[in-house]
Amino acid sequence: MNVAVLLLLGLGLLEAEGRCFFNRTQEHCVCYNLSQESITSIIQCLPASVVEFWGGDLEQYVAFPISDLDPSAIEMLGSLVIRKIIFGGLLVPEILLARVLRFFSYTKVQELVFKSCIFEGRGDWDEMAGQNLPILSLHFHNVTSAPLTGREQGFSNLSRWLETLQELAVTGSHVTSLPCGIGRVFRDLRSLDVAQNSLEDESLIPAFCKGAFPQLQVLSLQHNNLTSYHSVCKSVQLLHELQHLDLSQNKLMADPSYPCQWPVSLRIFNLSDTGLDEVLTPLPPGLEVLDMSCNHLHAVDISLSSLKKLFLSQNMLQAAPSIMNYPMLDTLHLDNNLITELPWDEVKLLGHLRNVAAAGNPYNCLCSGAGALQALAGMGQLGQGWPEEYTCHSPPHYQGRLVKDVPVSVLQCNSAAVIAPVCIALTLLGVAGAVCLVRSRPGLVWPCHKA
Repeated sequence: MNVAVLLLLGLGLLEAEGRCFFNRTQEHCVCYNLSQESITSIIQCLPASVVEFWGGDLEQYVAFPISDLDPSAIEMLGSLVIRKIIFGGLLVPEILLARVLRFFSYTKVQELVFKSCIFEGRGDWDEMAGQNLPILSLHFHNVTSAPLTGREQGFSNLSRWLETLQELAVTGSHVTSLPCGIGRVFRDLRSLDVAQNSLEDESLIPAFCKGAFPQLQVLSLQHNNLTSYHSVCKSVQLLHELQHLDLSQNKLMADPSYPCQWPVSLRIFNLSDTGLDEVLTPLPPGLEVLDMSCNHLHAVDISLSSLKKLFLSQNMLQAAPSIMNYPMLDTLHLDNNLITELPWDEVKLLGHLRNVAAAGNPYNCLCSGAGALQALAGMGQLGQGWPEEYTCHSPPHYQGRLVKDVPVSVLQCNSAAVIAPVCIALTLLGVAGAVCLVRSRPGLVWPCHKA
């Protein structure tokens, strides 16, 4: 039963006194600095689906005796409803983790998270060879450990479990490389998040080598040290199932020496906050969602027939892109640019455009500038920010005024629509008058009807 207690404590046997706090509504239990004396506090966590253990140094428990579980302990672990366990602020000897992890096979835990932990040494993973675990999601954030390079054998012993893992996140942990052999272990991985690390262009090609991550659909490379747009493109070419790629918060530049085509499966592409002052090409041809917000774009002149959502907020656009280039578009975000008016003539032709966000632009409120926005708002197409964040920049007598309060009349704002009918009517009256004069001459008997 000692092993079961160790597992439930989340490796949290500490000298300092602590206790657990259970939120019954959220079925969430958080334990701080548990000690052997306060072990009874953990009993209240047994009905929880999420349990957190925070604080401590586990080096003193490296020699803790761990033996096989007896049937009653196995039955008890199998009856728990815990689905997610979070370990935070722990110093973890990897050898201890290797000895304890196999006992998770008796639980229903599906998600395991380590936050702000330090892993010391290297574990002996031989006992995990051929072992199944129910854990489908594994997350590490702000952790310190030995480099991954040279640890392929240890991962090989974990392959029975890792090849069924669905989600893996290693974020904010100074990762500089992902060895090819490790990627080949994750046969069924769907989502890989390696954001906020130190990956560079040269480290990506070996990371996504042939046979690595064959089922990967979602990849986040956010906030690394990537610089070459085309090099990244070449690196992920072998990810034939990739649907969602996040390259945000890297400083990307074009590099024509790396010509490539993105995976045809790619549907969601995040290039926000990447320092772009122009749209880099090629773009994945089947894109449905493209995020290029928080850049320095002055114009967007691309055509994507399958695109449904386009995010261009916080750029330097002086005009909205031609919406006719995106016949399937339903969402367009243009907040905080330099746009003075929206192309109402195009917008009204695309009936499936449902969500337009364009707050924080210096609108010219003479007629079309205000009229298009008021029409969009009236159709329920303007999103968050209307009307408070839509103000006039010009002309001077409207500056600072809410766009919604600007009077827009047909006579004032569409003079052509008014003048043309007037001219036609005057012309007809003139013709009618001339005919009447002719008919009034002697010898003519045609009656003259007044217009």
